[in-house]
Amino acid sequence: MRPDEILVVALGMTANIAVLVIVALGLSVIFGMMRVINLAHGELIMLGAYTVLAVTRATGSIWLGMAAAPVVVALVGVAVERLIIRFLYGRILDTMLATWGLSLVLVQGVTILFGPATQGLATPLGNFSVGAFSASWYGLFLIVMAALLLAATHLVFKRTRYGLEARAATQLPEMAAALGVDAARSHMITFAFGAALAGTAGALIAPVTGVVPTIGLAFIARAFMTVIVGGPAVLLGTTAAASLLGVFENLVSYLATPFLGQGALLAVAILILRVLPTGLSGGRQRGV
Repeated sequence: MRPDEILVVALGMTANIAVLVIVALGLSVIFGMMRVINLAHGELIMLGAYTVLAVTRATGSIWLGMAAAPVVVALVGVAVERLIIRFLYGRILDTMLATWGLSLVLVQGVTILFGPATQGLATPLGNFSVGAFSASWYGLFLIVMAALLLAATHLVFKRTRYGLEARAATQLPEMAAALGVDAARSHMITFAFGAALAGTAGALIAPVTGVVPTIGLAFIARAFMTVIVGGPAVLLGTTAAASLLGVFENLVSYLATPFLGQGALLAVAILILRVLPTGLSGGRQRGV
């Protein structure tokens, strides 16, 4: 391979890893920290994608849509947590059933409002040349956004009073309650934060995947595999798992077919969990 081709392939691979980080980050907060198995995570991503679609059509600005998506989906997250999830903490099977039903309702509702057809958004920023090849500026933008979202999540949970209370409420609930931490409020904000990250993911991937009511199905399995393989450390585990799984998936997809690439991702995930049952960060305490 020529050096310019190697660079373009590496940029594309890194951008795909960034997408995996972006779609898994919200789930890593909700599942990794709160131990809530949210089967409607893909539909929160879908709501973010449709928010950017609707705002772009109304205003002509895709960037305004991307700014609105996390706010809209965070508000949906607050409603979901207050009306459904808060009654089901510690009841894993009930939570799975409730969020699965919610996912069906959301998909059907969006299908009624927007129709079942795939709707596209123009990918912004254009391309740049790398020798005889071209690469997308938006791919670089996704890489930067993945890094910024990881950094923002780290700052929120490690450098703020809310982050301290949220970690305490999930890791040491009795002690947190004794110290006056409002666990119900903390859980609500944490779920909303995870939902906002999912909405951001939907907004960011919408221009490169197309917007369809079932868009979440394309990412939910990969997101869960990334979080489970990553293990209990939310940021470190998610980043490590996304990088490892993404490299294998993209290499096999490039050398063979995307179908075999997805099979390679699953095979590597199974192998890692066979060797490391608690994931890549299994030696660390659960948390951020």
